[in-house]
Amino acid sequence: MKVKASSLAIALAVTAVSSAAWATTVRDEPITPIRPPQNINLGMAELGKKLYFDPRLSNSGFISCNSCHNLSRGGSDNLPTSIGDKWQEGPINSPTVLNSSLNVAQFWDGRAADLKEQAGGPIANPGEMAFSHVLAVGVLESIPAYVREFRQVFGMDTTIDIDQVTEAIAEFEKTLVTPNSRFDKWLMGQDDAINAIELAGYTLFKESGCVACHNGEAVGGNSFQRMGIVEPYHSTKEAEGRSAVTGKDADRFNFKVPTLRNVEMTYPYFHDGAANTLPEAVDIMGRLQLGRKFTDDENAKIVAFLKTLTGDQPSFQLPILPPSSDSTPRPKPFD
Repeated sequence: MKVKASSLAIALAVTAVSSAAWATTVRDEPITPIRPPQNINLGMAELGKKLYFDPRLSNSGFISCNSCHNLSRGGSDNLPTSIGDKWQEGPINSPTVLNSSLNVAQFWDGRAADLKEQAGGPIANPGEMAFSHVLAVGVLESIPAYVREFRQVFGMDTTIDIDQVTEAIAEFEKTLVTPNSRFDKWLMGQDDAINAIELAGYTLFKESGCVACHNGEAVGGNSFQRMGIVEPYHSTKEAEGRSAVTGKDADRFNFKVPTLRNVEMTYPYFHDGAANTLPEAVDIMGRLQLGRKFTDDENAKIVAFLKTLTGDQPSFQLPILPPSSDSTPRPKPFD
């Protein structure tokens, strides 16, 4: 069955064209430009986009993936910790979904190996969407338009299952990269893409050692590091980090290094959302991780550099979700 060109397909095509210069000479730096998304199954990504925005995958019928990873707010929710089912306070800050395909693993503690595995977690987490995979699939099966679209994407003989649901959501999330930041343009040879203060901030960022953890395409996301190397980090949250996955005490308070892409949009900062502003976050990381107290001028220069990492935000037409049938459970946000 032929699928007509979608807003997502057009957006990806525009991104690819605007990023064609990637193949040109790139400066030899520890940070590399973001590549446009590659090898996307457009039909599956369109289905995944609907599922990403559909609150019917939650127990209340009110919470969607976009609730905590809001694509209008840098792929996060700008809260210290997210709001779950029945207004529960989450235990940890919601990391941005933007550029998450570049992460070494998903979640702060890396308990999901990839986006597909991650997508199934919140649906069944009682503190988040508080549903079950079986019930979520049942809701989708009750919606005729979803049944047709799953068959178009996965085959006419398909029966909807949670693997297909998470695969589709992951395929959509792979499109959520943010190329063409001013810093990427500088990396690709456009000298006037950043100013002297921002360049000085990048030089400080490198010389101070920040790039030891914040490097590569995502400027982070590719390793786990202890929070509080030089000085201990004191948090009011109980998250223990990587040790919850590995069972090793040596991994306690080790968290996935967050991406710094679009960081001016993803406040508050750290796994517990304790730093409200970029200057505060830079000061804390300098002291706790590097043993360095940045002056106000140094701090301001680093912050200026960090703001050059904001790239093109995902741009597409919001999905029109298929209507429920008479047998589809109705929302119950107040139960």
